[in-house]
Amino acid sequence: MRLASASMVLCLSALAAVAQAQKAPTNEDCLTCHEDPESKRANGTPVFVAKDRFASSLHGEAGLACIDCHADLAKTADFPHPEKLAPAQCASCHDEAVKAYSEGVHALARQKAPGSRAATCVSCHGDAHTMVGSSSPGSPISRTALPKTCGKCHGVKFVMEPSGYDVSPFFNYQESVHGRAVANGSQTAAVCTDCHNAHDVRSGKDPKSTIFKFNVPATCNKCHAEQSAQFIASVHGKALERGNWQAPVCTDCHGIHLIKDHVDPASSVSSQAVAQTTCAQCHEGVRLTQEFGVAPQRVSSYRGSYHGLASRIGADVAANCASCHGVHNILPSSDPRSTVYKANLEKTCGTCHPGAGANFAAGTIHLGVPESQDIGSKATRWVRAIYIVLIVGTIGFMLLHNGLAWWRHAAAKRRRKDRVILRMNKVQRIQHFILFASFVLLVLSGFALAWPDSWLAWLLGSNETFRRTIHRAAGAVMLLLALFHVGYMVGTQEGRQGVKDFWFRPRDLRDLFGNFRYFLGLTDRRPGFGHFTYAEKVEYWALIWGTGVMGVTGLMLWFKVQFGTWIPRWWLDIATAIHFWEAVLATLAIVVWHFYQVIFEPEVYPMNWAWWDGRITEEEYAHEHGEEHAKWLREQEEKKGASPPKPSES
Repeated sequence: MRLASASMVLCLSALAAVAQAQKAPTNEDCLTCHEDPESKRANGTPVFVAKDRFASSLHGEAGLACIDCHADLAKTADFPHPEKLAPAQCASCHDEAVKAYSEGVHALARQKAPGSRAATCVSCHGDAHTMVGSSSPGSPISRTALPKTCGKCHGVKFVMEPSGYDVSPFFNYQESVHGRAVANGSQTAAVCTDCHNAHDVRSGKDPKSTIFKFNVPATCNKCHAEQSAQFIASVHGKALERGNWQAPVCTDCHGIHLIKDHVDPASSVSSQAVAQTTCAQCHEGVRLTQEFGVAPQRVSSYRGSYHGLASRIGADVAANCASCHGVHNILPSSDPRSTVYKANLEKTCGTCHPGAGANFAAGTIHLGVPESQDIGSKATRWVRAIYIVLIVGTIGFMLLHNGLAWWRHAAAKRRRKDRVILRMNKVQRIQHFILFASFVLLVLSGFALAWPDSWLAWLLGSNETFRRTIHRAAGAVMLLLALFHVGYMVGTQEGRQGVKDFWFRPRDLRDLFGNFRYFLGLTDRRPGFGHFTYAEKVEYWALIWGTGVMGVTGLMLWFKVQFGTWIPRWWLDIATAIHFWEAVLATLAIVVWHFYQVIFEPEVYPMNWAWWDGRITEEEYAHEHGEEHAKWLREQEEKKGASPPKPSES
């Protein structure tokens, strides 16, 4: 009997031990270890869970036990449990959210690259042990905190760039009308999830995506129902409904992330932007005309109108495209509801022009476009044609008349018998002529290459190969001339004397200030210049400098592949910029400085013929080079055996 009793006790004890071993741990059991701040895994990772914070979290308030998420714990009898437990499965409670997440770009990124930093549940919602509801100000998915939460990844370059994404959208959103409103505490302004969805965030290429082109109006409709309804009924909305990819949607006009208020000058729908760029990006191209029969030249004809000209000079009250056609409710002119329907024009014009009647509204804004057959457009085209003929004939006659007169005076000056002073010998004149011819060809062909749609390009046949060949040939001639000139100036006696005469001296600065005093009427005495004036010296050395700069940069661009093997590509970009702006500087210097000296200065007009035969009059010599003229007179008197006269200042 005693033996049976002892056996029963042992059996019951064993059953109790088994039952105790199989009993699932409670939260209290788990917190026995995990509430200790010093608790760590073997690898040193903290595993601390604050009891009070968990109790006030969403999961704690819902009465969830640790084993509801950590299902492995319900299957083990070993405590402490194994360090490696299966990840918590949110799908056990949030199956719909997890399913939606699994179809989004974040889940796909993690599938393709298991080590990816793509967002998971806790990336957005926070630690599951302290997670609070979205209505709580402390929640990372509250409306005011959500942009910052997304920015933890989308605002960090080293996270986004390896995946081929840029951080600009995040920072643009912060500066947008939506981002600023949210930052100021708005609970209604759009945040990331309003446009991209919360869990099933899809690529814009995905037809199921909320930001897929054909879905954008429906996405914006969540907040902007009235505007969306108007857009859907508009000519743009109907085109989109027909599957026309060229039709604009909300983001094409307003922008994507950097959406600004329409009163902001930086907005793509500001008055100036609508008039000049936003509508023009579609309506000034030929594709809409060729593919869909949309009327051409609407933007260019508007820009040429009174409204367009006023807008271009910055008038904020000038009518733009939206002023007449509407904003979201744009309809064909054949639709009686359209603001540009013939019967509605009086009211539309009267919006800006109170009292405008039927006669004021008669006609068309887009004058001169090919298909306009109203009387105003026809009359305008006739007036333009008549005046073009009249202008060509009248101005052509004036040019012929004045050109002949100018040539007559210039020829008469060249034939003057008193042009006896030799300023340029034959070798120098040949160099000057080659320099002049190559410079003109370089300017014409160079600017034609820089502006291929200009009249210069048309003048040279609008053939890029021809322009490039002319430019390089002229450049080669100028470089050869430069080499010859260096040899001439160093290897000949007259060249070496020329270098001495061209060299700057302290008296050049005194002559400069003296000349300004003379120009301003502060003195009646003009400085007596030597063989070369300070103006001629500046021009000569500027020519030497410019030829060197243009030669080096021109050769770099001509042989860019060869130079690209020796130096980084960005050096060629710098060379391109220097070559262009040095060309602009040189051209303006020749027109403003040199042409004045040899053509437009009253004493030499209509032309200084020294470039042709090297000679000037003694009067010009005395006026321009008083000191050198006095020296010349002394030499003449010495030849005659007479005493030299006193130096002249005139």
